[in-house]
This record gives sequence, C-alpha cells and structure tokens, in this order.
Amino acid sequence: MLYAGGALAFFTLPAHGANGKRGETNILPQATLAASHFGHDAPWYKENIPFFECSDPQITEIYYYRWKDYKSHLRDLGARGYIATEFLDDVGWSLKPYESLNDATAFHIHEGRWLRDRRYMDDYIDFMYHGGNDRHFSESIADAAYSRYLVDSDRAFAVKNLEEMKRIYQQWDDHWDAGKGLYFIEPLLDATEYTISSIDASGGRDGFVGGDAFRPSINSFMFANARAISRLSALAGDAATAQEYASKADTLRSLMERDLWNDDFQHYIDRYKVSNQFVHYWDFIRGRELAGYTPWYFDLPDRDPKYAASWRHILDPARLGGPGGIRTVEPSYEYYMRQYRYAHEDGKDKPECQWNGPSWPFQTTLALGGLANFLNDYPKQAIIGDDDYVRLLRQYTQQHYRDGKPDLQEDYDPNTGRAIVGLNRSHHYNHSGYNDLVITGLAGLRPRADDILEINPLLRTGSKSKNPIASLCLENASYHGRLVTILYDRDGKHYHRGVGLSVWVDGRLLAKSPALGRILVKLPKQAAPPRPSTPSLANLAVNLTRSGFPAPSASLNSAPADLYPAVDGRVWFYPELRNYWTNLGSRSQSDWFSLDLGSVKTVQSARLYFYGDGAKFKAPASAAIQYWTGNKWADAPGGKTSALKPVENGETVIRFAPVQTSRLRVLFANPESAAVALVEMKVYGTQLVASPERTATAQVTGLPLELEGLQQENSRTGEFNGKRWRDANDGGYFAFDLKTAPNAPNALVVTYWGGDAGNRRFDILVNGVHLAEQTLENNQPGQFFDVSYPIPTDLTQGKSTITVRFQAKPGATAGGVFGAQLAPR
Repeated sequence: MLYAGGALAFFTLPAHGANGKRGETNILPQATLAASHFGHDAPWYKENIPFFECSDPQITEIYYYRWKDYKSHLRDLGARGYIATEFLDDVGWSLKPYESLNDATAFHIHEGRWLRDRRYMDDYIDFMYHGGNDRHFSESIADAAYSRYLVDSDRAFAVKNLEEMKRIYQQWDDHWDAGKGLYFIEPLLDATEYTISSIDASGGRDGFVGGDAFRPSINSFMFANARAISRLSALAGDAATAQEYASKADTLRSLMERDLWNDDFQHYIDRYKVSNQFVHYWDFIRGRELAGYTPWYFDLPDRDPKYAASWRHILDPARLGGPGGIRTVEPSYEYYMRQYRYAHEDGKDKPECQWNGPSWPFQTTLALGGLANFLNDYPKQAIIGDDDYVRLLRQYTQQHYRDGKPDLQEDYDPNTGRAIVGLNRSHHYNHSGYNDLVITGLAGLRPRADDILEINPLLRTGSKSKNPIASLCLENASYHGRLVTILYDRDGKHYHRGVGLSVWVDGRLLAKSPALGRILVKLPKQAAPPRPSTPSLANLAVNLTRSGFPAPSASLNSAPADLYPAVDGRVWFYPELRNYWTNLGSRSQSDWFSLDLGSVKTVQSARLYFYGDGAKFKAPASAAIQYWTGNKWADAPGGKTSALKPVENGETVIRFAPVQTSRLRVLFANPESAAVALVEMKVYGTQLVASPERTATAQVTGLPLELEGLQQENSRTGEFNGKRWRDANDGGYFAFDLKTAPNAPNALVVTYWGGDAGNRRFDILVNGVHLAEQTLENNQPGQFFDVSYPIPTDLTQGKSTITVRFQAKPGATAGGVFGAQLAPR
C-alpha cells in the first residue's frame, strides 16, 4: 500500500500481468444503483457509465438523471450510426432530417467521452465532420474531439477528421475581421439572443437579431479549435500544420487579452462590430456577461493575477451571482430580465429564451468548467476556492428539479431558481454539461495527453464551507484503456476503507492520502483498447423522413403521426413527451406492428422498447417476431417469444436465425386492462454502420462562397452533404448577380434540400421585381431538388446580368439555397 503525506504525491503503476486483463473495483452497490435509477434499462448503464455517489444525495441523483437524459438523446440514424440531440422532439431550426444542432455538440462529446462503448462518440464526431456541422451556431467541436482523445487515447480516430476540421475552421473566415484579427458574430448565431450587444444595437426595442460583436465566446471557441488542430496535427506527424495552428491560437490569445479584456470591468466583454445610431464600432458593451468566463473553459487567460479578479463577479450577489442561479447579465443592466419574446402554445403566450439575465445551463457549464480549470491549473489565490465550486455546482444541481422531479429546462430565474420558459419542447433539455463537471471537477479526474493519471478533487474546505462533501466515490471510469476509481472518505466511516483520498487503477489500490491533494500516477504506455472485432450493425428500421421505406403499419391507430414515432431512431421513456405508437382502444387479445423494408433483406434480430406507466400502459404479456414469406406470415425461426417476458421502459432483445424477407412484424399478446405503447422497433441484419469516407479532397459544390455582387443581412452560409448553402433569418435577405442570356428566355433554377422545414417562407425577386414565393416544408425528404422559376423576358432583355434576391418573410427563414443558375426555357 502506498501513502502520500503531503499535497502532491507521485506513484508509478506496475505493468499488467501476462494476461493483460483489466480489473474492476466493487465498492459501490452498482446493481442496486442501476436498478434504482434506471429500472429495466439498467443493463445499458452497467455496461457504459462510471458509477458515482457522494454525500450530497441531490448531486448523486442528478448524476444518474443526466446519464438517463443523455441516453434519451442518443438518436439512431441507421446506416449513419448515432448522434446526440439537443431537444427530444423536433424544432424548426434544427438540421433536417436528423434534428441535430451544433451549438451544444461540444458538451455532448465532453459528456459522452466517458461512455465505455466508443461507437456513440465515433459516430457522432464522424457525423459532425461529414455534413452535420452546418455552422448554424458558433462551436468548439474540434476542441471537444481532442478532449475526447485525452480520455480514450485513441490516436487513430482522433486524427481521422483533421482535414475536415481545418476546412470548417477556414470557413469561419467569413466571421473574421482581418483588421482586428478577431472573430465577430451576431449573438443569435452565438446561441445567445437578447444579450447586451443585440439589445443595445436595437436601441432597447428588441435584440433577437443584430448586434454583431467581437465576443469572448466565439474567439475562445476559435482559439480552442486552433489549438486542438495544432495538437492533433502533431499527433499525425504534420509539424508544419501543427505550427501554423499553434500560431493562430497564440495570436488569438494575445489579441483577446489586449482587446477583449476590460480593466474597468475586470472581465472579458464584447466590442461592437456593428455601428449605427445606437452603438459604435469597437466600443465595449456596457456591462458584464457570464460569457466572459468562456476563456477559462479552454485555459486561455494568462496566469497574470489581474485576470483572476474576474472571478469575484460570479460570487457577488449584486453582479453575476444570483441566489437561484448564475446570471447571464448583471442586474445593473438597463434591460435586465425584460421579457421581449413569447411563444404561443396551449392557447397562451409563454416566455421564450433570452439571455439578458436568466440563468442558463449552457453558460453555467462553461463557467463551472472554467472555474474547475482555474482552481486546477492557475496559481493559488484568495478570491475563489473549492467550496465555491461545490456551492455553485449544488445551485446548478437544484435547477434540475421541477415539481420535485428531475426535469432540466431551458432557463431559470436567477433569483428564485424556477424555470422561466417551460415550453413543451423544454422538457429534459440536453444543451449543457453536468457529469463531466462531476468527473473532472468534483471527483478530480483530470484528462491529460501524457501517461500521467492526475487526480485532484475540488473538495477542500474553507471558512465559507457549509455542509461540505464528506464522502465521494467515482468507480471504474474508463480512462486511457484502464479503469480508474477515486474514493474520498473524510472520517473513514462511510466506506470503511480508511480516512482520506484513495485511487485504484484496474482494481489495484495505487495511492492513498489522509489529506486531500493532487495525486499523480504514472501509467505504463499502452495502446488504446482494441475496437470491437465485430463492426456495429445498422438499424434497418429507421425512417427519419416519414416517407418511403421502411414503411410502418399496424393493426390499428395507423395514421402516419401515430406510426412513425416507433421508427424514428429515438428512445426515451419520459411521460412528459409522447414518443410511441400505441394500440390504445384495441379490443383484441393481440395486436401487431409491421415494417415494409422496401426490398428483400437479411434480418436476424430485433430490439423492442415499450413504455409503461404502471396503469394505462404496460409491456405486452408476450411478443413474437414474424416475417413475410411471400404469401403468409411465419414465426421467425428460433424467435418465437411466448416464453419471453417483454419489459417496459427498457430493451427487449429477440434473436432468431437469419431470414430473407421484405416485411417484418412484432405480434404481441395484450396485457390485462392496459394498452401497449411501442416506443421503438429496431431491426438488424448484416448491414453495417457506414464509416464515412474522408472528404478532405472532395470538391464542395453548391452555392459559391464568393457570390458576384453579394449583399446580405442576417444571412449565413455553411456546408451540408458536400454542397454549400446560404440562408437568411427573420426578415433578412441575400442577393447576388447572375449572368444572363440577354436575347433568350431565361428561367431561374434553384436547388433546395428536400428535408428543410420549420417556417422557411420567402420571396424571390429579380431586379427588385417579385418573381415567386417559396415555402420549404419537407418537400422531397432525403434528397436535393430543383425548382425552375420562369423569368419574364422584360427583366432580362438587353441585360448581361440580373440581381436575384431571396427575402425572408418576417420571423421566417429564406432558404437554404444550395444552388442558383439561369437556364434557357
């Protein structure tokens, strides 16, 4: 047994034995914890997550709730594998048909990096670098991908998307001011509508759009992405690119410290990019915002003590330190907490999201992650300490409760801690991090690229401590191919394994200290754990577009809105949001749900997910898989499941001998005095999840980045499925010139994505004359399509060019436009 007597201990881990097997500790009652928090869905969590408990029961409960919520947001795309979503249900501004959004992707990866099954993050990162990152919002995805490498040490996967990372980084040049060397963005596209810059740029009248500014947030993201690309390039052996992007990161750091740090406010704050009658270019905004802590999330600020002064504001109840949550803007701001925007829902006008004061889990995560870095990586100071981290984490924890039950919402009143927005879409919101804060902050497992295991729990107590954490255990966290357990017991009476801090690696007690302090353990170098020998099978039952195949049908309740939730790749068991097909109203002893696969395929297993509430809905008494022989239904060989007891709120797996069929169904016996609710039916055969080809040298087609005579307002551009697009939001527009055939009739041919939807209504004008009105609402899901608009000859006659304008309707979006050209008609 090894002991550490001081604040810093350094140990060397012996190499594995000849068998190379990893050992686990069994300190926590994992089976009991899993059953208590996850019920019949416990097996997935036992296989995937590090288990945890501490002396604060709310932190423990929310830790498991956040894993449950995370799994609920893992969406199965079939051949494209898994992604993580922000909202459980559809919203109009997400990337169709996947319902993904890129603003919280970095948090999703930081949380998901602790899952043992690496396919989830492999699929998600691949997705984001092959069409998923549409740059809808500012992002730090490259940094998150590198941070994931710090946990799993899988070099081969970490570097595979490097070319795509560089390409997307370079696309952000459209938000870079060469004169200032800094990035600017509209707060809405920084995912922070109604902040000081946008409200003041409107003269206080609104703030949903506008207010472009050089913000600490986007510049921190770009710093972090550049640093990540540099480090990944070094891993790939590309020294020149490593140096190039290290220089970009260093330059951004210097410019942010020089130009975005404000000595009067002692905080990082915005400077205006826009100039109008209300605000002026390069002026600072007139107040502090929580976004000013974003630089610390990425260890950006210098170690100069003057920057440490910023942390006073998060503790000050008159500034950012609200009693019910950390404020996004200080109360001294003229428009603090003024409600501008509402959504009409359930016959009422309900408040919409704004960041002019409300406490927001997204920025709370950035601030707490930044604080953990500050306490770990910066010189000791007397401004803020571990006890403050624990208090703020507890405050954030309490926000997760609604009516006494875990249900994270979009934003909160910083004075009361109560949810503000509370729309139907708001339930179980996945736009933030939590478990990564517990693992890397509270429990103190600090990811590193080298072979040093660093443990530094933020549990030290001071004069401000109230009810300090007395015991904590993080068990069997997967790290660098090993299993790490961290245990703290202040008096030794909870776990009965001695007083203080203990660390196990692969089941071996490696370090023990009676006092809290940083522990360093040298791990022998080893390759990342081998990937599964069998590649992931693709779910053949997914239908993202609610059209074509696979086509669902059922014995009753067969309207599309009833059927498609059971094949949309989404599995959750929350009562607040329906996501199932049900046989409610059936008077039969049995019912069925069927899939037409569209062609003959090999199938060999099914996974069924039933929702149950113990009263109205229950799992079926039995279930069997049947396949279509060509003229009748037959039981799948070996798959008849009359003896199987399907479970509710969990997974029922049915395996059978491979069959060739075009149709499959589940036939189930109805439970007594209850209906069946089928959340999802998944079907597997021999088709594998596709590994996207590297597109580093692929030519990007679509709407050119440099359009002739481009004019725009509230417009943005990005790439999707190998094509560049442009759109405009909320009354905005974009216009450009096209060359004509002046003596021939012309038609404007515009390319759209058939899955675009969500209030996309706009007018098309040629030389200021209205040509057409267009609405995009899943016109041709899953494919691009062209629309030809005949142009009156008097608009082109004698002209060598025309100006085409796409004008969004008020509150709507114009486009996306993936191509525009003139053609003879």
